[in-house]
Amino acid sequence: MAFRHASLLIFLFLFNILTLGHPGHDHKREAAERAAYLKGARARSLSHCSEKLRVRGMQQRSIERRQALANSIRIKRGLPSKPYLKARDVDTVLATSHHSNLTGITLDTPETTIFADNSSCVLQPDSVEGPYYVTGESIRKNVTNGQPGVPLTVDVQIVDPTTCDIVPNVYMDFWSANATGVYGGVVATGNGNSNDATNLNSTAFRGIQQTDSEGVAQFETVVPGHYTGRTNHLHVLTHTTNTTVNVNGTINAVTATHVGQIFFDQDLLTQVEATTPYNTNTQNITTNAEDAWLIQEAESSDPMLKYVLLGDSVEDGLLGWITIGIDTTEVRTVAAAGNYGSDGGSSNGNGSGGFAPTGVVPSGGAPTGTSAAFKL
Repeated sequence: MAFRHASLLIFLFLFNILTLGHPGHDHKREAAERAAYLKGARARSLSHCSEKLRVRGMQQRSIERRQALANSIRIKRGLPSKPYLKARDVDTVLATSHHSNLTGITLDTPETTIFADNSSCVLQPDSVEGPYYVTGESIRKNVTNGQPGVPLTVDVQIVDPTTCDIVPNVYMDFWSANATGVYGGVVATGNGNSNDATNLNSTAFRGIQQTDSEGVAQFETVVPGHYTGRTNHLHVLTHTTNTTVNVNGTINAVTATHVGQIFFDQDLLTQVEATTPYNTNTQNITTNAEDAWLIQEAESSDPMLKYVLLGDSVEDGLLGWITIGIDTTEVRTVAAAGNYGSDGGSSNGNGSGGFAPTGVVPSGGAPTGTSAAFKL
């Protein structure tokens, strides 16, 4: 319980800062609901599963899958075959004890080491918030809609820490802001140009994939941009096993077994933010150390994406991967911010969305600042 108490103290300090950046956003209510949730939340460590997963061959298959995926992306983009220059190599996450096992990466480091996943420190509790979740999105792997940014392919593997089994055949919603910190599918004060009603029809950086026999879902996206009060992050939501797929290949489900966020190392973000179009974003940068939600998740999980650079610089793209532990028996209802249907996008009129019936507002609030000049 000590880490939850410390986490609450940190959050109560930071939410005052966030409030200044998000007028109209009820951070006091959000802080209270987040604190109440943490009292009953169960961290889901995968440490006890490491040996079982190794014996079952999952670790070796994961290494081989990531190696093959990285090589195929290089071939597709015409990148030369070179030793991978970098994997996650920070020593700590926000000065916690979440040490990376990949410090000291060199050109001679074996790929089997780079692409391994230390599942003993990869876990994730549910997030209370479900910011800007939109139902009715399409089952698809590439979610960019042609928008620019640092190319990122994400490999997410789902494991049930209760049984140490991989979780196949579940649909995963995946969404994020674009390279300048604006969410498509939502028109709200602070999310880019709130007068641009056409943003409701944007499906950019939203998509769904079904986990395969190895419990893996993969997405092609870009590194998301920051927005005021939040560091760069991705959202994932796993649906129940009985989720119905519409005839047009979309899903309207509002039940979930897990809602979480994935973050990036700060040194990587510094490199990304120096490139175009990220460097055109006029919103204030919030670092990992200043992001209240990351600080809370880092108290009980390792929500950082492991990655390799596919070329000589971040502009050549990244391959990232993470293993997430979820409780497949835990079912919640999420209140979506909007829906995308045959007539385009529509707002559900409940703000930014969140878990029902508590009415939790989105983590960190909506983006503020100007919208990127993307033509959708």
